[in-house]
Amino acid sequence: MDNHPSRRSFLALAAATGALASLPAFTASADPQRSTEPLATPRHRLWWQAPADDGSMITQGLPVGNGRLGALAGNDSGRELLLVTDATLWTGGLNDTLDSDGQFPYGRADFGSLTLLARLTVEIPDHDLGAVSGYRRTLDLDNGVVEASYVRSGVTYRRQVFASRPDDVIVLHLGQDGGGRYTGTVTLEGTHGETGTAESFAGSFANGLRYAAAVKAYGDGGSVRVSGSRISFTDCRELTVVLSGGTDYAPNAAAGYRDPSLDPSALARSKARAAARHSADSLLRTHAADHRALFGRFDLSLGRSTAEQRELDTWARVQARAATGEPDPELEAAYAQFGRYLMIAGSRDSLPMGLQGLWLDGNDPDWMGDYHTDINLQMNYWMADRLGLSECFDAFTDYCVDQLPSWTDTTRRLFQDSRNRYRNSRGKAAGWTIAISTNPFGGGGWWWHPAGNAWLCQSLWEHYEFTRSRTHLEKIYPLLKGACEFWEARLLTTTLDDGREVLIADSDWSPEQGPLDAKGITYAQELVWILFGNFRTAAAELRRDAGYAGTIGKLRDRLYLPVVSPRTGWLEEWMSPDNLGETTHRHLSPLVNLFPGDRIRPDGSTPKDILAGATALLTARGMDSYGWSNAWRSLCWARLKNAEKAYQLVVNNLKPSANGSNGSAANLFDIMDMGGGRGIFQIDANFGTPAAVLEMLLYSRPGYLELLPALPDAWAAAGKVTGAGARGGFVVDLSWRDGRPTEARIRSVGGRTTTVAHGGTTRTVTLRPGQSVTLKDFAR
Repeated sequence: MDNHPSRRSFLALAAATGALASLPAFTASADPQRSTEPLATPRHRLWWQAPADDGSMITQGLPVGNGRLGALAGNDSGRELLLVTDATLWTGGLNDTLDSDGQFPYGRADFGSLTLLARLTVEIPDHDLGAVSGYRRTLDLDNGVVEASYVRSGVTYRRQVFASRPDDVIVLHLGQDGGGRYTGTVTLEGTHGETGTAESFAGSFANGLRYAAAVKAYGDGGSVRVSGSRISFTDCRELTVVLSGGTDYAPNAAAGYRDPSLDPSALARSKARAAARHSADSLLRTHAADHRALFGRFDLSLGRSTAEQRELDTWARVQARAATGEPDPELEAAYAQFGRYLMIAGSRDSLPMGLQGLWLDGNDPDWMGDYHTDINLQMNYWMADRLGLSECFDAFTDYCVDQLPSWTDTTRRLFQDSRNRYRNSRGKAAGWTIAISTNPFGGGGWWWHPAGNAWLCQSLWEHYEFTRSRTHLEKIYPLLKGACEFWEARLLTTTLDDGREVLIADSDWSPEQGPLDAKGITYAQELVWILFGNFRTAAAELRRDAGYAGTIGKLRDRLYLPVVSPRTGWLEEWMSPDNLGETTHRHLSPLVNLFPGDRIRPDGSTPKDILAGATALLTARGMDSYGWSNAWRSLCWARLKNAEKAYQLVVNNLKPSANGSNGSAANLFDIMDMGGGRGIFQIDANFGTPAAVLEMLLYSRPGYLELLPALPDAWAAAGKVTGAGARGGFVVDLSWRDGRPTEARIRSVGGRTTTVAHGGTTRTVTLRPGQSVTLKDFAR
């Protein structure tokens, strides 16, 4: 049944849902206010004793980013290589011609792929690695800067790479502390066969997306000039290279996700020229002040590491942690802070981060670097509110709002296709849903994912619980309502053996295993239960749609909720006592209401058999999986207050990856073992693991905060977290010693009343926004 709106109504839908309100990040802007503040003294610094190999940039290159532009830096003394990505540089399009099975095509040409924007190479021939000594490179998390230093002929040379959001450029600065000089070349290249000049190139894809990049180089002393297809520099005391670039992508469904008035080539050149008017020091100070405004609002101490551990470089330290089994609390805290650094670098003012964030080493990322909606996209943003980066969540919100017109139109036109095994048996579709994979052009890829809409809405709602932002709630309300409309049309009535009539989800697939056409899968039942409850609350708080909210409430009351299998003792994943999939499967889909939902919790409110069944299922899934899967397991064990299992899964993600095995690469990117010695970078564990660390220290839901619910022995001696977000609209600073809190400061960012608990102690706190209270004297 094809019930698609006309083009005119599609434009109206785009306007009504707010998709015309956003502006693309790559736009002309005034020169930012310059900062004169000195850089912060680095307290969170990772370091290495060797540069990245050109062929291993994804595992050894160090990331920088401004939320739209990202780069991996190699830092070889004689050859700096930057692999540059723009978040919007995607092939593909709407992809709304279904395959013969009623599912979506999923290739680089039709669905599309995130791709590299440029390669920037700076050759310094007489600084070859073999001619220098004392090489060291660092990632300064506090200031957002990659640095390298080395000694040649008695002179110490220093290098800085950073991606400035205020100036919208990537900056490479070469300096030195003596009478040294730099001579070499700068080469800017596209990655799609473009032709251009030494200072710029431009191109376009078959989908019509236009893009460009531009570079400017300037020095202190010596000379800098264009020489053919390169920029040459000779006898410079210092050299600064600035790069800008972008596309004409616009978050506007009605305009086909393009801004025809935007000239990427002219804008890239303009931004590069504007940045080049300032000294490298001014660019760095301005960038660092902007970065610190986010990074500096949260801190974490999990205890002291040993002097021997502190002497090791980061990669040696990761290897030693795995080899000795000795806790390294400062390394574990640094891993969480590295996740925060990546969030700031990858998620501001543009598209959200997909499977690889902003960092690629080629034009063929696995799964197109897309937005996987059956765990990965959601996990990328579990950390943001919990670890003090709520603004970074906005890219996720804006993406969903901007895609909604296309998602709605595609659902209404295509979901009821007779070939689609997931179509609604009742013969009609309403609202919106998505595919397992989504792109920036409103397109879906792979298979339909009916419950994906409910999971996106759960993430969007949880952000509201953290922030209590009415503006955010009003923005996401159409998404919540449209998802409810989809499920109102989809749910089926069935009669259980005990004679009760309940509502169940139509044919679906429990990600990513088991039968393809099972009805009433736990994953869908739980997510729809969450969705319906959140919509009712949203409607009440906004004073809208009271009648429809009542209808949804009645549907929620009739939803089937899963039971424990009498055969396995596990919470059922399907409406069957049999396990229809893999026992140790990577996904924890039937536990989605343990985490990120919390219908299932060990506080006496959950029936004992359900809690035991969920625990048994989590136990059966095992403790050794992919990084993102370990992070999800850790979060679930933290919710069950099993501190040691939650901690062990964090440690498992810190083990060094060898020959493509699961674990951390030398640059701390998470590696996923694809078999045959091939490992790939997937960023979700870099965000999910820090979320797990925080969940072990603070559990929250509206009206309730629990301090140290799953504190492992390795962190029990003493520690502190400041700036931790809590659902209900609070921020918490917490100190502990010998396994119990010593002080907790609760500050309201919109919340009013909450219970604060630890062990047998509970306190009721009532605050106005902006107020805080400090609690002490917690019983053991």
